[in-house]
Amino acid sequence: MSSIPKQTLCGVIPCLRYRDAPAAIDWLCSTFGFTAQFVVPNEDGSVAHAQLTFGNSMIMLGSAFDTDYGRLLKQPADTGGFVTQSAYLVVNDADQVYGRVLEAGGKILLDLKDEDYGGRGFTCSDPEGHVWSIGTYDPYAQASAATSA
Repeated sequence: MSSIPKQTLCGVIPCLRYRDAPAAIDWLCSTFGFTAQFVVPNEDGSVAHAQLTFGNSMIMLGSAFDTDYGRLLKQPADTGGFVTQSAYLVVNDADQVYGRVLEAGGKILLDLKDEDYGGRGFTCSDPEGHVWSIGTYDPYAQASAATSA
């Protein structure tokens, strides 16, 4: 085993920036089921840093700022709606989350369907255009089943 990864609960944590981070936090929590575990607000109402948990996973996010790090990132609105990465959320019921996304004004990009490789899911964008795939396919369960076979 490599000595590079730290043995911790979750070794890869996506980091996102939002123009309206407080609204994004509310949307991600109420729509997808994230929990705001730690939020550091700035005096102007922006977010310096936030940690949102999802089961045993986490994302970190903050407001989009004109800083050295911030200039490395573009928001989907700055790229014609294109993104260079997305996140996949493993859920118990993709149909339920699909309905919540529609109710919350999220845009469905790829409709809900049963996948050939197993699971059921869809792809959507949040109000600021970040792309999310949501589904019942659990790659960890697949890997565990393959190694025990």
